[in-house]
This record gives sequence, C-alpha cells and structure tokens, in this order.
Amino acid sequence: MRQDASLAKERLIQGVALALLLLMGAFVIAGPSGLIAWTENQHMLEERRAKLAELRLARDHLKNRVGLLDQNHVDPDLAGELLRSNLNVVRPDEMVMMLDK
Repeated sequence: MRQDASLAKERLIQGVALALLLLMGAFVIAGPSGLIAWTENQHMLEERRAKLAELRLARDHLKNRVGLLDQNHVDPDLAGELLRSNLNVVRPDEMVMMLDK
C-alpha cells in the first residue's frame, strides 16, 4: 500500500512537471514575446523602415525646395513656378499647358 501511494505521488509530480513544461512551451510559441509575436514584430519593423525611407525622401525634397527659396538667392525657375501655380499669374504672351502626372 505504501508503495502504491509513493508511486501515485511520483506520477502526480511528473504530471505537474509535464503540464508546466507544456505551458512553458506554449508561451515560447504563442506568448507575448514568443515566436509568433516575434515574426509579427519583424514584419512591423520592415514596414516602419520602408515608411521611414519614404519620409526621408520627402524630407530631402522639402529641404531642397527650402534651400532654393533662400531669401538671398531665390531660384528664378522655382519662383516662377510658385507664382504661376499659387497665384495663377500668367503673362499675356504665355500659353499654359496642363499636363497630367
């Protein structure tokens, strides 16, 4: 009888240990920092890197236009473009052609 009780106790301990190992394995795969979350984070990181590259290009474009609008050395082509597009200013001898982009 004594041996049956110790055998049952040992099986219970092994069952609890197995359950804990399975639970830890589930957390490794599907936990908040598990493999599934890690792959999702990698995907989000790649998306954000692409967005960052896009924003850097836009920033560089704007920085170039600001540099061309320097108060001391305004680029005449850009000034003419801005006047025509924003103020709708056209000389009488000019012909305006709208191009679809």
